[in-house]
Amino acid sequence: MPSSMPRMGLMEGVWVCSFQEFEGLSLVLRESLIQLTDAIVTQENKGGKMSDLYDFLTGNEFKLQIEGIVEGITQMKTDLESEQLSMRTIWKKREKQIAKVVDNTLGMYGSIKGIAGSKVIYIDQLELGGDETLELEDGE
Repeated sequence: MPSSMPRMGLMEGVWVCSFQEFEGLSLVLRESLIQLTDAIVTQENKGGKMSDLYDFLTGNEFKLQIEGIVEGITQMKTDLESEQLSMRTIWKKREKQIAKVVDNTLGMYGSIKGIAGSKVIYIDQLELGGDETLELEDGE
C-alpha cells in the first residue's frame, strides 16, 4: 500500500487497498457492477418495451379486450335494471295481496263482531283507535 494512503482509495483510476480491505472492497465493487449492468439492460429494453406497448395499445387485441369489458358492463347494467323492474312488480303484487288479506281479516272480524256482539274477544289491532292496526300505511 502506498504510504500516502492510510486506507483504501482510488488512485489514478485504480482502487488500491490492503489485504484486510480487499474482501469488503471486492464485494462492494461486485454489487456496484451488478447494479450498473441492471440499469444498462433496463435502459436498453426500455425503447423496445415502449414500442411493444404502443403496438399493443393501437392493435386489435387491445380493442377487442376493451370492447369485451364495455360489453360486460353494459350487460350487467341491463340485467340489473331488468331485475329492479321485476322486483318492483313482485313488490306491488305482494302489497296488493297483503292489502287483500288485511281487508278480508277486518271484514271477517267485523262480521263476527256484528253477529256475536260484545262476546267476541277484543283484539286491539283490529279495533278502531288501537295503537297499531292492520291497515296498510303509505309506503309500507
